[in-house]
Amino acid sequence: MNYDTYFEDALTALRNERRYRVFVTIEHDVKRFPRATWHGPDGAREVTVWCTNDYLGMGRHPKVIEAMAACARDIGVGAGGTRNIAGTSKPIVDLEASLADLHGKEAALVFTSGYVSNETGISTLAKLLPEPLLISDALNHNSMIEGVRRSGAEKRIFRHNDLAHLEEILKAAGPDRAKVIIFESVYSMDGDVAPIHAICDLAERYNAMTYIDEVHAVGLYGPRGAGYAEEVGAMHRIDVIEATLAKGFGCLGGYLTGRETVIDAIRSHAPGFIFTTALPPPVAAPARAAIEHLKVSGAERARHQAQVARTKARLEALGLPVMPNSTHIVPLMVGDARLAKAASDLLIEKHGIYVQPINYPTVPRGTERLRITPTPYHTDELIGQLAEALVATWAELGLAFGERRAA
Repeated sequence: MNYDTYFEDALTALRNERRYRVFVTIEHDVKRFPRATWHGPDGAREVTVWCTNDYLGMGRHPKVIEAMAACARDIGVGAGGTRNIAGTSKPIVDLEASLADLHGKEAALVFTSGYVSNETGISTLAKLLPEPLLISDALNHNSMIEGVRRSGAEKRIFRHNDLAHLEEILKAAGPDRAKVIIFESVYSMDGDVAPIHAICDLAERYNAMTYIDEVHAVGLYGPRGAGYAEEVGAMHRIDVIEATLAKGFGCLGGYLTGRETVIDAIRSHAPGFIFTTALPPPVAAPARAAIEHLKVSGAERARHQAQVARTKARLEALGLPVMPNSTHIVPLMVGDARLAKAASDLLIEKHGIYVQPINYPTVPRGTERLRITPTPYHTDELIGQLAEALVATWAELGLAFGERRAA
């Protein structure tokens, strides 16, 4: 048996479907963010990055960098093992206290990534409940889907943001059955938001727990950057809030916050927490520095929202197909995997602009797109350059324009 044949066939299938992923080697410039060096096939070139999830540029903030450097000098680089064996570092204890305070919850638990906190958090939560029904939004992230799958619990999928469908499922389950509604606050591919208060109303009416993913909202929304639930005054109504340290806070890691008993039960039973090496102290310390800074500084959020609005207005004025939403995500619909990849290639090769194509399975087939994420550091000049490059690219590929609007 030639085992390699199976792997070659799998890769060939991806290439034929235009889903083979090509990584772009990028070297960010701390002093000139969002400028970066692209190490391409013809050597190194300067590009502007327009698809980072470091939404506020906190990964290059002086306070954050210094917190990492100081912690590494004082404590060292590694965590030394799991928290059960090597002990819990003081920076992680301080980080969890900051996160609990941020979300107005009794406790927090840090994981090595947002993917792990979702997959492990959801699956463990379900295993601690008696014959639970997990009710998951149709557009939830893969990490949430995997958490539901790994739990082994019965699941029902409700149509995206469809409150009537959600209520139908809750009503059929009955008031006495354990139920968990699992949803996101900001959906990162379309940029739309969940009706959080309405979902909480249904949860209270039918005696269900709520689990929200705030990965694409923390740092960016709310008076202290706690996320979209804080923005709409709903944090206190959510049982478990999950989020990441790797996007709005510019670092690495994931976490859960909630009531002490819930978080402690997950801590004590979650394999993805118990059996993995802890987040290193020099990663925990800068994450806390970013959180504490954004609790008191609204400047980054204000500038971010302003530049997002300017970007959307400029692209819409030129008739580019911006998918409408009220958040910081700027999706440009292409609708074809091959053309989305071609657009991305033209942008970086001809115009020095890096925007990755988003294809299936991240989005459904036929909805392939470019996903643009402005930061506070994308100046009006850079927005103008992006607009010109996109118009040229759309014209070269024969992609459809919409109606031009007044800028």
